[in-house]
Parts: sequence; C-alpha cells; structure tokens
Amino acid sequence: MSAVAATVDRVFLKPRRRRRTLIWPWIAAGIAVAVLGVGQLPGPVSSVIAAPETAAPAPGAEAAEGSALALLETLDVKGRAPRTGYEREQFGQRWKDIDRNGCDTRNDVLARDLTAIVRSGPCTVLSGSLADPYTGQAIAFQRGQGTSEQVQIDHVVALSDAWQKGAQQLAPEVRERFANDPLNLLAVDGPANQSKGDGDAATWLPSHKPTRCAYVARQVSVKAAYGLWVTRAEHDAIAGILSTCPEQPALR
Repeated sequence: MSAVAATVDRVFLKPRRRRRTLIWPWIAAGIAVAVLGVGQLPGPVSSVIAAPETAAPAPGAEAAEGSALALLETLDVKGRAPRTGYEREQFGQRWKDIDRNGCDTRNDVLARDLTAIVRSGPCTVLSGSLADPYTGQAIAFQRGQGTSEQVQIDHVVALSDAWQKGAQQLAPEVRERFANDPLNLLAVDGPANQSKGDGDAATWLPSHKPTRCAYVARQVSVKAAYGLWVTRAEHDAIAGILSTCPEQPALR
C-alpha cells in the first residue's frame, strides 16, 4: 500500500467505521424507548398495543320513569340570559288568589305547610308550627310585626332566576301564575330564604341535606312545567344530587 493510500485509510475510512459501530447503541436505545413509551400514545395505536390499566367507571344512576332525574334530562341547557328588564312587577300581583278559593296564596301556603295552625276567619293564619325544610329546625310562627318574617314564602325557582332562563318570553298572565303557583312555593325559615336570594342549585342548596333531593326535584318540576331552562352548572349540580335518589319523583 502506498504512503498516500495508508494516510487516506487512516484519516477517513477508519473513523467512519468507528462511527458506524457507535451509532447502533443509540438506535437500540431509541427502539427501547419507543416500545416502553407506546402506552402513552393517544388513539387507537396505544389502545391496541398497550391499553392503560384503569378501573372501569362506576355506572351512573339510572333514571326511573316519572322521576325528577328523568325529567331533568328533558330541560334545555343554555347560558343565562341578561337580567335586563327584570322587575318584580313583571310577575303580576303578589299572592293573588290564583285558585279562587277566597284566600290569598300566602295564606294558602302557610295553611298547607304549617301544622297546629290557628286561623282568623276562613283564611288568615295567625300561628302554627313549621318543620323548616331548609334548616331542619322547628319554627313557631306567630303573625305580627317583628315575627311574621321568621317564616317566609320562598319561590323555589326564584323570579329573577326564572326571568334569566326563559320567563321573560312568557306571557304576563303566565308569569303571574308562575309567581303564585303552589308548586313553586314553600314556607321556609326567613333568614335561610334571605341567604338564598335568587340563587339556583349551582350556587345555593338547603343546609339541611335530607331535603335536598325534594328541593331540586321541585325546581326541575317547576322549570319543566313552564318551559324554563337550566345552565350547565345548574344541571350538573342537580344531577349530582338526584343521582343519590334516582327514584325521587317529579311533582305535578
């Protein structure tokens, strides 16, 4: 071999052979990483090659026929509309005698929800005892200045909430019926009612947990009866509660 050929072989050919030999460990390492990491890939490839080992999801509560949970799924889910234009007067006369029994709606609800009631005449409830559904406490109701407000009549679906979820599109006489419908009214603890304000199920629930199923079932029933919708957060909050009592009936 000539001196020039020997020099070329030493400088160029031998280093190339060494680089070819050294690259194989890197290729092997890359293949190993690809095989070990393929379980992290999304989509059909990972599901076939290395499906993740996760616990099967718990089955959801099955909605019974006629239940509030089944009725909830018939409600539209939309965003809240603006409160623009809302006034209490948009819902007509307060405590109108909507069933024409000669008594105003407030006294009708007190007579329905209180026990041991004492009346003045055929309508006016003077006193009684309330098993409050919001706090679980027993409240002695006594009509009079400074005492009547201890028991208040709550719109279970608040008027402002209803306005922002479809009621502004209802005819005035339908809104008046909504505001005086016994389905949407409960006698409750005054301070609890004040703390609720116009909150929906996503922002306020009774502190007395045993009545929550009945409470949200009533809200769903009212919204279904008047074609009102729920927000996504509200829907999910109600569904979460009713999943613990899937046979809780809707109200008519």
